[in-house]
Amino acid sequence: MDEVKKLQESCVDSTIAVYMRISEELRPTPARFHYLFNLRDVSRVIQGILMVKPVSCQSPESFSRIWVNEMSRVFKDRLIDKNDRDWFNENVTELVNSQFRLRIEKDELFGEVPIMWGDLLKLDAPVKLYEEIKDKNKLFKQLEQSLDDYNMSNTGKMNLVFFDDCMDHILRIARVLRQPRGNGMMIGVGGSGKQSATRLASHMLEIEYKQIEITKRFGPAEFREFLKELMFSTGIDRTPICFTITDNQIISELFVEDINSILNTGEISNLMEQEDKDKITEGVRPILAQLGRVDTPENIQATFVEGVRDFLHTNL
Repeated sequence: MDEVKKLQESCVDSTIAVYMRISEELRPTPARFHYLFNLRDVSRVIQGILMVKPVSCQSPESFSRIWVNEMSRVFKDRLIDKNDRDWFNENVTELVNSQFRLRIEKDELFGEVPIMWGDLLKLDAPVKLYEEIKDKNKLFKQLEQSLDDYNMSNTGKMNLVFFDDCMDHILRIARVLRQPRGNGMMIGVGGSGKQSATRLASHMLEIEYKQIEITKRFGPAEFREFLKELMFSTGIDRTPICFTITDNQIISELFVEDINSILNTGEISNLMEQEDKDKITEGVRPILAQLGRVDTPENIQATFVEGVRDFLHTNL
């Protein structure tokens, strides 16, 4: 374990090095306008590494693999073509060998057998460990078992084929859902299985899955009432919720504005009436007592917003 502790500076330095290089060399263009990186990406990598318990990472080699996995989830998953991904693979391999002082070939990190980390193998364990998944067959069997369990407990049954990319995407979604303030953007054509993969990942992690139902009378006012209930469940009850909305369900630009407000601040201006504020006050006070915080209006609001941001996971 001492060998792993010694790598903490190398981990931070390597993460910052990739951030600096990718910001400089892979700049936004009309074809890749989303290539916008900031220091929050560095913090997300560190946050991902901190999900690992010591028992799951006991050697420099293992530590380098969790670092590569988190770097791939935060940076590589945004890259849209083979040249950019090859650029990322080369840079990360170079840093693993120079900063972590290891001798690892690129194929060991980015070959046919990808690095996979997750906490989906031992769902019944009292503490779910975020660990490396070295046997894809075990993951396949666990996903099939969880799918059967989902279909037994839900009227809307799903028929999924767990090919390699599907399993990788479910691991990505589960990683987002297990993190406080974890939100995701899923890009792909309609019918490719984004919602089904999210439903299954939510079911496996025992997170409530919520979507809106578009009707003729559903508009911005109804959407705000829907969001208000989500905020009560997460901010007061501390219930983890995965809220998924598709582009077809965004029938008003006001939907985007409200979602953006929740993602950025955990609040929506002019949403709560006085009775809603009273409900928040009464619901949050026991939480303040548990956390040892002073019962003030400011602390009540801050604690409520904190719960909304930590427990409401939005997937677009």
